[in-house]
Amino acid sequence: MLTSQVLASANPNLQLNSVMQNEVRQVWFKCLEVIRAEVNEQSFKTWFEPVTPLRVSGNTLTIQVPSQFFYEWLEDNYVHILRKAIDYALGRNGMLEYSIVVDKGDRKNPPITYNVPNQKPNISTPFIKKPEPDLYQSPFLLKDLDSLELDSYLNSHYTFEKFVEGDCNRLGRSAGMAVAQRPGVTAFNPLMIYGGVGLGKTHLIQSIGNYIKDTQPNKFVLYVSSEKFTNQFINAIKNNTLQAFTNFYLRVDVLIIDDVQFLAGKEKTQESFFHIFNHLHQTGKQIIMSSDRPPRELQGMQDRLLSRFKWGLTADLQQPDFETRIAIIQKKLQADGIYINDVVIEYLAHSIDTNVRELEGVIVSLMAHASLNRREIDMELAKSTLRNIVLDTEKEVTVDNIIEAVINHFEVELVDLKSKSRKKETVFPRQVAMYLMKEFTNLPLKSIGYHFGGRDHSTVIHAVQTISDLMENDKDVEKTMQKLYKYFNRTRIKA
Repeated sequence: MLTSQVLASANPNLQLNSVMQNEVRQVWFKCLEVIRAEVNEQSFKTWFEPVTPLRVSGNTLTIQVPSQFFYEWLEDNYVHILRKAIDYALGRNGMLEYSIVVDKGDRKNPPITYNVPNQKPNISTPFIKKPEPDLYQSPFLLKDLDSLELDSYLNSHYTFEKFVEGDCNRLGRSAGMAVAQRPGVTAFNPLMIYGGVGLGKTHLIQSIGNYIKDTQPNKFVLYVSSEKFTNQFINAIKNNTLQAFTNFYLRVDVLIIDDVQFLAGKEKTQESFFHIFNHLHQTGKQIIMSSDRPPRELQGMQDRLLSRFKWGLTADLQQPDFETRIAIIQKKLQADGIYINDVVIEYLAHSIDTNVRELEGVIVSLMAHASLNRREIDMELAKSTLRNIVLDTEKEVTVDNIIEAVINHFEVELVDLKSKSRKKETVFPRQVAMYLMKEFTNLPLKSIGYHFGGRDHSTVIHAVQTISDLMENDKDVEKTMQKLYKYFNRTRIKA
Protein backbone atom coordinates (compact mmCIF):
# COMPACT_ATOMS: atom_id res chain seq x y z
CA MET A 1 0.00 0.00 0.00
CA LEU A 2 1.35 3.42 -0.97
CA THR A 3 1.98 5.79 1.88
CA SER A 4 0.55 9.29 1.91
CA GLN A 5 4.09 10.63 1.40
CA VAL A 6 4.49 8.62 -1.82
CA LEU A 7 1.05 9.68 -3.03
CA ALA A 8 1.83 13.31 -2.37
CA SER A 9 5.06 13.18 -4.32
CA ALA A 10 3.33 11.40 -7.20
CA ASN A 11 0.53 13.95 -7.37
CA PRO A 12 1.50 17.66 -7.19
CA ASN A 13 -2.06 18.64 -6.25
CA LEU A 14 -2.02 16.34 -3.23
CA GLN A 15 1.36 17.72 -2.24
CA LEU A 16 0.05 21.29 -2.53
CA ASN A 17 -3.05 20.43 -0.49
CA SER A 18 -0.88 18.86 2.17
CA VAL A 19 1.25 22.00 2.44
CA MET A 20 -1.87 24.19 2.68
CA GLN A 21 -3.38 21.96 5.36
CA ASN A 22 -0.18 22.13 7.38
CA GLU A 23 -0.13 25.91 7.05
CA VAL A 24 -3.70 26.39 8.24
CA ARG A 25 -3.15 23.98 11.14
CA GLN A 26 -0.05 25.86 12.21
CA VAL A 27 -1.83 29.21 12.08
CA TRP A 28 -4.76 27.88 14.08
CA PHE A 29 -2.40 26.22 16.59
CA LYS A 30 -0.82 29.61 17.22
CA CYS A 31 -4.25 31.11 17.72
CA LEU A 32 -5.16 28.40 20.21
CA GLU A 33 -2.03 29.14 22.25
CA VAL A 34 -3.32 32.65 22.87
CA ILE A 35 -6.94 31.57 23.38
CA ARG A 36 -6.04 28.83 25.91
CA ALA A 37 -4.18 31.38 28.00
CA GLU A 38 -7.21 33.68 28.05
CA VAL A 39 -10.15 31.33 28.81
CA ASN A 40 -10.81 28.55 31.30
CA GLU A 41 -10.63 24.88 30.33
CA GLN A 42 -14.39 24.35 30.15
CA SER A 43 -14.94 27.34 27.83
CA PHE A 44 -12.03 26.24 25.67
CA LYS A 45 -13.51 22.74 25.22
CA THR A 46 -17.02 24.08 24.59
CA TRP A 47 -16.30 26.94 22.19
CA PHE A 48 -12.93 26.37 20.55
CA GLU A 49 -12.28 22.64 20.28
CA PRO A 50 -15.29 22.19 17.91
CA VAL A 51 -13.87 24.85 15.54
CA THR A 52 -12.25 23.51 12.36
CA PRO A 53 -9.59 25.57 10.56
CA LEU A 54 -10.34 25.46 6.82
CA ARG A 55 -7.79 27.58 4.97
CA VAL A 56 -5.44 30.51 4.99
CA SER A 57 -5.67 32.80 1.98
CA GLY A 58 -3.25 35.72 2.08
CA ASN A 59 -3.69 37.25 5.51
CA THR A 60 -7.16 35.76 6.08
CA LEU A 61 -7.88 32.71 8.23
CA THR A 62 -11.19 30.90 7.59
CA ILE A 63 -12.59 28.75 10.40
CA GLN A 64 -15.70 26.55 10.32
CA VAL A 65 -18.21 26.67 13.18
CA PRO A 66 -21.08 24.19 13.62
CA SER A 67 -24.03 26.63 13.72
CA GLN A 68 -25.24 30.21 13.50
CA PHE A 69 -25.72 30.27 17.27
CA PHE A 70 -22.12 29.11 17.78
CA TYR A 71 -20.87 31.91 15.52
CA GLU A 72 -22.93 34.56 17.31
CA TRP A 73 -21.70 33.38 20.71
CA LEU A 74 -18.07 33.71 19.63
CA GLU A 75 -18.76 37.19 18.25
CA ASP A 76 -20.57 38.31 21.40
CA ASN A 77 -18.18 36.86 23.98
CA TYR A 78 -14.74 36.20 22.52
CA VAL A 79 -14.17 38.75 19.74
CA HIS A 80 -11.35 40.53 21.55
CA ILE A 81 -9.57 37.27 22.33
CA LEU A 82 -9.88 36.24 18.70
CA ARG A 83 -8.44 39.63 17.70
CA LYS A 84 -5.48 39.06 19.95
CA ALA A 85 -5.00 35.53 18.57
CA ILE A 86 -5.10 36.71 14.94
CA ASP A 87 -2.58 39.47 15.72
CA TYR A 88 -0.23 36.84 17.12
CA ALA A 89 -0.69 34.29 14.31
CA LEU A 90 -1.01 36.53 11.22
CA GLY A 91 0.09 39.98 12.31
CA ARG A 92 -1.82 43.24 12.77
CA ASN A 93 -3.24 43.07 9.26
CA GLY A 94 -4.65 39.59 9.80
CA MET A 95 -8.34 38.96 9.16
CA LEU A 96 -10.81 36.29 10.23
CA GLU A 97 -13.64 34.70 8.25
CA TYR A 98 -16.29 32.26 9.50
CA SER A 99 -17.75 29.36 7.55
CA ILE A 100 -21.09 28.56 9.21
CA VAL A 101 -22.66 25.12 8.82
CA VAL A 102 -26.32 25.41 7.79
CA ASP A 103 -26.94 21.70 7.19
CA LYS A 104 -24.64 18.90 8.34
CA GLY A 105 -25.41 16.76 5.29
CA ASP A 106 -25.13 12.99 5.21
CA ARG A 107 -23.11 10.25 3.55
CA LYS A 108 -24.28 11.28 0.09
CA ASN A 109 -24.46 15.05 0.53
CA PRO A 110 -21.70 17.29 1.90
CA PRO A 111 -22.46 19.91 4.57
CA ILE A 112 -23.99 23.18 3.38
CA THR A 113 -22.18 26.28 4.67
CA TYR A 114 -22.01 30.00 4.06
CA ASN A 115 -19.22 32.43 4.85
CA VAL A 116 -19.31 35.70 6.79
CA PRO A 117 -16.47 37.98 7.87
CA ASN A 118 -15.90 38.80 11.51
CA GLN A 119 -18.37 41.56 12.39
CA LYS A 120 -16.78 43.27 15.42
CA PRO A 121 -13.24 44.41 14.63
CA ASN A 122 -10.90 46.40 16.75
CA ILE A 123 -11.39 49.83 15.20
CA SER A 124 -7.71 50.61 15.24
CA THR A 125 -6.75 47.64 13.09
CA PRO A 126 -8.27 45.98 10.03
CA PHE A 127 -9.94 42.72 10.97
CA ILE A 128 -12.89 42.33 8.58
CA LYS A 129 -12.35 40.64 5.28
CA LYS A 130 -14.55 42.47 2.77
CA PRO A 131 -16.85 40.05 0.95
CA GLU A 132 -16.53 39.38 -2.73
CA PRO A 133 -18.54 41.90 -4.81
CA ASP A 134 -21.29 39.40 -5.58
CA LEU A 135 -21.18 37.41 -2.34
CA TYR A 136 -24.50 38.85 -1.16
CA GLN A 137 -25.79 40.11 -4.48
CA SER A 138 -29.56 40.37 -4.57
CA PRO A 139 -31.12 37.85 -6.96
CA PHE A 140 -33.64 40.58 -7.80
CA LEU A 141 -30.79 42.32 -9.65
CA LEU A 142 -32.06 45.71 -8.52
CA LYS A 143 -30.42 46.36 -5.17
CA ASP A 144 -27.82 44.49 -3.17
CA LEU A 145 -27.08 44.31 0.50
CA ASP A 146 -24.52 47.11 0.30
CA SER A 147 -27.41 49.51 -0.34
CA LEU A 148 -28.33 51.78 2.54
CA GLU A 149 -32.01 50.99 2.01
CA LEU A 150 -32.99 47.46 1.04
CA ASP A 151 -36.01 46.95 -1.17
CA SER A 152 -38.63 44.72 0.46
CA TYR A 153 -40.80 44.47 -2.68
CA LEU A 154 -43.89 45.20 -0.58
CA ASN A 155 -46.92 47.05 -1.88
CA SER A 156 -47.47 49.98 0.50
CA HIS A 157 -51.20 49.86 -0.32
CA TYR A 158 -51.57 46.68 1.73
CA THR A 159 -51.97 47.66 5.39
CA PHE A 160 -53.92 46.44 8.39
CA GLU A 161 -55.97 49.64 8.31
CA LYS A 162 -57.31 48.71 4.86
CA PHE A 163 -57.91 45.06 5.75
CA VAL A 164 -61.54 44.64 6.83
CA GLU A 165 -61.87 42.21 9.74
CA GLY A 166 -64.80 39.81 10.08
CA ASP A 167 -65.63 36.35 11.37
CA CYS A 168 -64.24 34.96 8.11
CA ASN A 169 -60.69 36.19 8.74
CA ARG A 170 -60.42 37.14 12.42
CA LEU A 171 -57.95 34.40 13.40
CA GLY A 172 -55.62 35.17 10.51
CA ARG A 173 -55.68 38.91 11.13
CA SER A 174 -55.12 38.54 14.87
CA ALA A 175 -52.21 36.16 14.34
CA GLY A 176 -50.82 38.47 11.67
CA MET A 177 -50.90 41.44 14.04
CA ALA A 178 -49.19 39.42 16.79
CA VAL A 179 -46.41 38.45 14.38
CA ALA A 180 -46.10 42.02 13.11
CA GLN A 181 -45.61 43.33 16.63
CA ARG A 182 -43.11 40.63 17.66
CA PRO A 183 -41.59 38.99 14.57
CA GLY A 184 -39.69 35.80 15.30
CA VAL A 185 -40.68 35.88 18.98
CA THR A 186 -44.20 34.42 19.04
CA ALA A 187 -45.08 30.75 18.62
CA PHE A 188 -46.55 31.65 15.21
CA ASN A 189 -43.37 30.86 13.30
CA PRO A 190 -43.90 30.01 10.56
CA LEU A 191 -47.27 31.67 10.00
CA MET A 192 -49.21 30.03 7.18
CA ILE A 193 -52.25 31.87 5.77
CA TYR A 194 -54.39 29.86 3.37
CA GLY A 195 -57.67 30.32 1.53
CA GLY A 196 -59.31 30.50 -1.87
CA VAL A 197 -58.76 33.01 -4.65
CA GLY A 198 -59.41 36.66 -3.86
CA LEU A 199 -59.95 36.32 -0.11
CA GLY A 200 -57.12 38.66 0.96
CA LYS A 201 -54.11 36.37 1.57
CA THR A 202 -51.64 38.64 -0.22
CA HIS A 203 -53.13 41.71 1.45
CA LEU A 204 -52.75 40.20 4.92
CA ILE A 205 -49.19 38.88 4.61
CA GLN A 206 -47.99 42.11 3.03
CA SER A 207 -49.73 44.07 5.79
CA ILE A 208 -47.56 42.19 8.28
CA GLY A 209 -44.45 43.06 6.31
CA ASN A 210 -45.37 46.74 5.97
CA TYR A 211 -46.11 47.01 9.70
CA ILE A 212 -42.72 45.52 10.63
CA LYS A 213 -40.93 47.70 8.10
CA ASP A 214 -42.58 50.83 9.51
CA THR A 215 -42.11 50.01 13.21
CA GLN A 216 -38.78 48.16 13.11
CA PRO A 217 -36.76 49.71 10.26
CA ASN A 218 -33.62 47.86 11.36
CA LYS A 219 -35.16 44.55 10.19
CA PHE A 220 -34.77 43.43 6.60
CA VAL A 221 -38.25 42.39 5.40
CA LEU A 222 -38.52 40.62 2.05
CA TYR A 223 -41.67 39.68 0.10
CA VAL A 224 -41.35 37.28 -2.82
CA SER A 225 -43.72 35.02 -4.72
CA SER A 226 -42.83 31.35 -4.96
CA GLU A 227 -42.65 31.74 -8.73
CA LYS A 228 -40.09 34.54 -8.40
CA PHE A 229 -38.10 32.50 -5.87
CA THR A 230 -38.04 29.53 -8.27
CA ASN A 231 -36.89 31.68 -11.19
CA GLN A 232 -34.13 33.21 -9.07
CA PHE A 233 -32.95 29.76 -8.03
CA ILE A 234 -32.85 28.58 -11.66
CA ASN A 235 -30.92 31.69 -12.71
CA ALA A 236 -28.48 31.20 -9.82
CA ILE A 237 -27.71 27.67 -11.04
CA LYS A 238 -27.40 28.85 -14.64
CA ASN A 239 -25.10 31.76 -13.73
CA ASN A 240 -23.11 29.83 -11.10
CA THR A 241 -24.20 32.26 -8.36
CA LEU A 242 -25.98 29.80 -6.08
CA GLN A 243 -23.84 30.81 -3.08
CA ALA A 244 -24.76 34.48 -3.57
CA PHE A 245 -28.45 33.54 -3.92
CA THR A 246 -28.39 31.51 -0.69
CA ASN A 247 -26.37 34.10 1.25
CA PHE A 248 -28.81 36.83 0.28
CA TYR A 249 -31.81 34.93 1.68
CA LEU A 250 -29.94 33.85 4.81
CA ARG A 251 -29.58 37.49 5.84
CA VAL A 252 -33.33 38.22 5.73
CA ASP A 253 -35.04 38.98 9.06
CA VAL A 254 -38.63 38.49 7.88
CA LEU A 255 -39.23 36.32 4.81
CA ILE A 256 -42.69 36.42 3.21
CA ILE A 257 -43.37 33.77 0.56
CA ASP A 258 -46.63 34.09 -1.41
CA ASP A 259 -48.46 31.14 -3.05
CA VAL A 260 -46.11 28.51 -1.67
CA GLN A 261 -48.20 25.78 -3.35
CA PHE A 262 -46.42 26.58 -6.62
CA LEU A 263 -43.23 25.03 -5.24
CA ALA A 264 -44.91 21.63 -5.71
CA GLY A 265 -42.93 19.26 -7.91
CA LYS A 266 -39.81 21.48 -7.94
CA GLU A 267 -37.47 19.21 -5.96
CA LYS A 268 -34.26 21.24 -6.16
CA THR A 269 -36.03 24.51 -5.41
CA GLN A 270 -37.72 22.89 -2.41
CA GLU A 271 -34.36 21.64 -1.18
CA SER A 272 -32.88 25.12 -1.35
CA PHE A 273 -35.91 26.62 0.38
CA PHE A 274 -35.69 23.90 3.04
CA HIS A 275 -32.15 24.92 4.02
CA ILE A 276 -33.03 28.62 3.99
CA PHE A 277 -36.14 27.91 6.06
CA ASN A 278 -34.11 25.90 8.57
CA HIS A 279 -31.48 28.57 9.01
CA LEU A 280 -33.95 31.43 9.39
CA HIS A 281 -36.11 29.52 11.85
CA GLN A 282 -33.16 28.37 13.96
CA THR A 283 -31.82 31.90 14.22
CA GLY A 284 -35.13 33.39 15.32
CA LYS A 285 -36.12 35.01 12.03
CA GLN A 286 -39.78 35.20 11.04
CA ILE A 287 -41.24 33.20 8.14
CA ILE A 288 -44.67 34.01 6.69
CA MET A 289 -46.32 32.05 3.88
CA SER A 290 -49.56 31.94 1.96
CA SER A 291 -51.19 29.05 0.14
CA ASP A 292 -54.49 28.23 -1.55
CA ARG A 293 -54.89 25.15 0.67
CA PRO A 294 -53.78 23.88 4.11
CA PRO A 295 -50.39 22.11 4.40
CA ARG A 296 -51.99 18.67 4.71
CA GLU A 297 -53.51 19.08 1.23
CA LEU A 298 -50.35 20.29 -0.54
CA GLN A 299 -49.28 17.71 -3.09
CA GLY A 300 -45.81 17.33 -4.59
CA MET A 301 -44.03 18.75 -1.54
CA GLN A 302 -41.24 17.09 0.43
CA ASP A 303 -42.42 15.59 3.72
CA ARG A 304 -39.68 17.33 5.70
CA LEU A 305 -40.79 20.67 4.28
CA LEU A 306 -44.48 20.01 5.01
CA SER A 307 -43.64 19.06 8.60
CA ARG A 308 -41.92 22.42 9.07
CA PHE A 309 -44.90 24.27 7.63
CA LYS A 310 -46.88 22.85 10.56
CA TRP A 311 -44.45 24.04 13.25
CA GLY A 312 -46.18 27.38 13.79
CA LEU A 313 -49.76 28.47 13.16
CA THR A 314 -51.96 27.75 10.15
CA ALA A 315 -54.92 30.12 9.76
CA ASP A 316 -57.54 30.13 7.02
CA LEU A 317 -59.39 32.96 5.31
CA GLN A 318 -62.97 32.09 4.39
CA GLN A 319 -65.52 33.69 2.10
CA PRO A 320 -66.73 36.94 3.66
CA ASP A 321 -70.16 36.84 5.28
CA PHE A 322 -72.89 39.36 4.49
CA GLU A 323 -71.91 41.84 7.20
CA THR A 324 -68.25 41.72 6.22
CA ARG A 325 -69.14 42.27 2.56
CA ILE A 326 -71.09 45.38 3.51
CA ALA A 327 -68.10 46.63 5.56
CA ILE A 328 -65.77 46.00 2.60
CA ILE A 329 -68.02 47.97 0.24
CA GLN A 330 -68.32 50.85 2.71
CA LYS A 331 -64.56 50.90 3.28
CA LYS A 332 -63.87 51.01 -0.44
CA LEU A 333 -66.42 53.76 -1.06
CA GLN A 334 -65.13 55.79 1.88
CA ALA A 335 -61.56 55.57 0.59
CA ASP A 336 -62.71 56.91 -2.79
CA GLY A 337 -65.02 59.55 -1.34
CA ILE A 338 -68.13 58.03 -2.95
CA TYR A 339 -71.61 57.87 -1.40
CA ILE A 340 -74.08 55.11 -2.31
CA ASN A 341 -77.50 54.53 -0.82
CA ASP A 342 -77.59 51.75 1.81
CA VAL A 343 -80.19 49.84 -0.22
CA VAL A 344 -77.77 49.61 -3.16
CA ILE A 345 -74.93 48.56 -0.86
CA GLU A 346 -77.07 45.75 0.58
CA TYR A 347 -78.07 44.66 -2.92
CA LEU A 348 -74.40 44.41 -3.94
CA ALA A 349 -73.48 42.56 -0.75
CA HIS A 350 -76.29 40.05 -1.27
CA SER A 351 -75.56 39.54 -4.96
CA ILE A 352 -71.78 38.95 -4.73
CA ASP A 353 -70.75 36.35 -2.18
CA THR A 354 -67.75 34.77 -3.89
CA ASN A 355 -64.66 36.71 -2.86
CA VAL A 356 -63.33 40.12 -1.92
CA ARG A 357 -61.50 40.66 -5.20
CA GLU A 358 -64.66 40.23 -7.28
CA LEU A 359 -66.59 42.47 -4.91
CA GLU A 360 -64.01 45.25 -5.18
CA GLY A 361 -63.88 44.79 -8.96
CA VAL A 362 -67.63 45.33 -9.25
CA ILE A 363 -67.41 48.47 -7.11
CA VAL A 364 -64.65 49.89 -9.32
CA SER A 365 -66.70 49.11 -12.45
CA LEU A 366 -69.80 50.65 -10.90
CA MET A 367 -67.93 53.87 -10.12
CA ALA A 368 -66.47 53.92 -13.64
CA HIS A 369 -69.92 53.53 -15.23
CA ALA A 370 -71.30 56.31 -13.04
CA SER A 371 -68.42 58.63 -13.94
CA LEU A 372 -68.49 57.96 -17.68
CA ASN A 373 -72.29 58.24 -17.92
CA ARG A 374 -72.46 61.22 -15.55
CA ARG A 375 -75.12 59.68 -13.35
CA GLU A 376 -75.55 58.71 -9.73
CA ILE A 377 -75.10 55.16 -8.56
CA ASP A 378 -78.61 53.85 -8.05
CA MET A 379 -80.26 50.42 -8.04
CA GLU A 380 -80.80 50.43 -11.80
CA LEU A 381 -77.12 51.10 -12.50
CA ALA A 382 -76.08 48.49 -9.92
CA LYS A 383 -78.25 45.82 -11.54
CA SER A 384 -77.02 46.73 -14.99
CA THR A 385 -73.39 46.56 -13.91
CA LEU A 386 -73.81 43.22 -12.18
CA ARG A 387 -75.61 41.79 -15.19
CA ASN A 388 -72.83 42.83 -17.56
CA ILE A 389 -69.81 41.99 -15.41
CA VAL A 390 -70.58 39.22 -12.97
CA LEU A 391 -73.28 37.10 -14.44
CA ASP A 392 -72.93 37.00 -18.21
CA THR A 393 -69.74 34.95 -18.31
CA GLU A 394 -71.41 31.62 -17.51
CA LYS A 395 -75.00 32.62 -18.25
CA GLU A 396 -76.03 31.78 -14.74
CA VAL A 397 -79.61 31.85 -13.52
CA THR A 398 -79.94 35.12 -11.63
CA VAL A 399 -82.23 36.35 -8.90
CA ASP A 400 -83.91 38.65 -11.39
CA ASN A 401 -84.38 35.74 -13.86
CA ILE A 402 -86.10 33.66 -11.21
CA ILE A 403 -88.40 36.42 -10.00
CA GLU A 404 -89.34 37.29 -13.58
CA ALA A 405 -90.14 33.66 -14.41
CA VAL A 406 -92.28 33.19 -11.28
CA ILE A 407 -94.16 36.46 -11.84
CA ASN A 408 -94.93 35.57 -15.47
CA HIS A 409 -95.91 31.97 -14.75
CA PHE A 410 -98.16 32.59 -11.76
CA GLU A 411 -99.32 36.06 -12.89
CA VAL A 412 -98.51 37.73 -9.59
CA GLU A 413 -96.91 41.08 -8.81
CA LEU A 414 -93.44 41.57 -7.32
CA VAL A 415 -94.98 43.56 -4.50
CA ASP A 416 -97.09 40.51 -3.62
CA LEU A 417 -94.00 38.24 -3.39
CA LYS A 418 -92.38 40.73 -1.02
CA SER A 419 -95.51 41.35 1.00
CA LYS A 420 -96.55 39.66 4.25
CA SER A 421 -99.63 38.20 2.62
CA ARG A 422 -100.39 34.57 3.58
CA LYS A 423 -102.91 33.94 0.81
CA LYS A 424 -102.30 30.66 -1.00
CA GLU A 425 -102.09 32.35 -4.41
CA THR A 426 -99.21 34.45 -3.04
CA VAL A 427 -97.51 32.05 -0.62
CA PHE A 428 -97.03 29.23 -3.15
CA PRO A 429 -95.33 31.36 -5.87
CA ARG A 430 -93.15 32.92 -3.16
CA GLN A 431 -92.10 29.47 -1.93
CA VAL A 432 -91.38 28.35 -5.50
CA ALA A 433 -89.17 31.40 -6.06
CA MET A 434 -87.26 30.71 -2.83
CA TYR A 435 -86.80 27.07 -3.84
CA LEU A 436 -85.45 28.05 -7.27
CA MET A 437 -83.03 30.55 -5.75
CA LYS A 438 -81.72 27.85 -3.41
CA GLU A 439 -81.43 25.47 -6.37
CA PHE A 440 -79.80 27.74 -8.94
CA THR A 441 -77.77 30.32 -6.99
CA ASN A 442 -75.08 30.26 -4.34
CA LEU A 443 -76.88 32.78 -2.17
CA PRO A 444 -77.04 31.98 1.55
CA LEU A 445 -80.50 31.54 3.06
CA LYS A 446 -80.39 34.95 4.69
CA SER A 447 -79.72 36.61 1.34
CA ILE A 448 -82.58 34.72 -0.30
CA GLY A 449 -84.93 35.94 2.40
CA TYR A 450 -83.74 39.49 1.78
CA HIS A 451 -85.27 39.42 -1.71
CA PHE A 452 -88.71 38.60 -0.25
CA GLY A 453 -89.28 41.41 2.18
CA GLY A 454 -86.39 40.54 4.50
CA ARG A 455 -87.67 37.17 5.67
CA ASP A 456 -85.38 35.14 7.93
CA HIS A 457 -83.57 31.93 7.02
CA SER A 458 -86.08 29.68 8.80
CA THR A 459 -88.82 30.88 6.43
CA VAL A 460 -86.60 30.00 3.44
CA ILE A 461 -85.83 26.55 4.88
CA HIS A 462 -89.57 25.90 5.33
CA ALA A 463 -90.31 27.03 1.75
CA VAL A 464 -87.59 24.83 0.24
CA GLN A 465 -88.73 21.79 2.21
CA THR A 466 -92.39 22.40 1.33
CA ILE A 467 -91.75 22.61 -2.43
CA SER A 468 -89.39 19.65 -2.31
CA ASP A 469 -92.07 17.48 -0.65
CA LEU A 470 -94.81 18.64 -3.05
CA MET A 471 -92.64 17.83 -6.07
CA GLU A 472 -92.32 14.27 -4.87
CA ASN A 473 -95.98 13.77 -3.99
CA ASP A 474 -98.03 16.10 -6.20
CA LYS A 475 -97.93 15.54 -9.98
CA ASP A 476 -99.34 19.00 -10.73
CA VAL A 477 -96.59 20.69 -8.73
CA GLU A 478 -94.02 18.45 -10.45
CA LYS A 479 -95.30 19.57 -13.90
CA THR A 480 -95.24 23.23 -12.82
CA MET A 481 -91.66 22.97 -11.68
CA GLN A 482 -90.62 21.17 -14.87
CA LYS A 483 -92.03 24.09 -16.90
CA LEU A 484 -90.05 26.55 -14.83
CA TYR A 485 -86.89 24.44 -15.21
CA LYS A 486 -87.34 24.53 -18.99
CA TYR A 487 -87.67 28.32 -18.75
CA PHE A 488 -84.04 28.30 -17.58
CA ASN A 489 -83.05 25.68 -20.17
CA ARG A 490 -82.39 23.23 -17.35
CA THR A 491 -83.64 19.70 -16.66
CA ARG A 492 -84.49 18.55 -13.18
CA ILE A 493 -82.81 15.29 -12.22
CA LYS A 494 -84.62 13.31 -9.58
CA ALA A 495 -82.55 11.88 -6.74
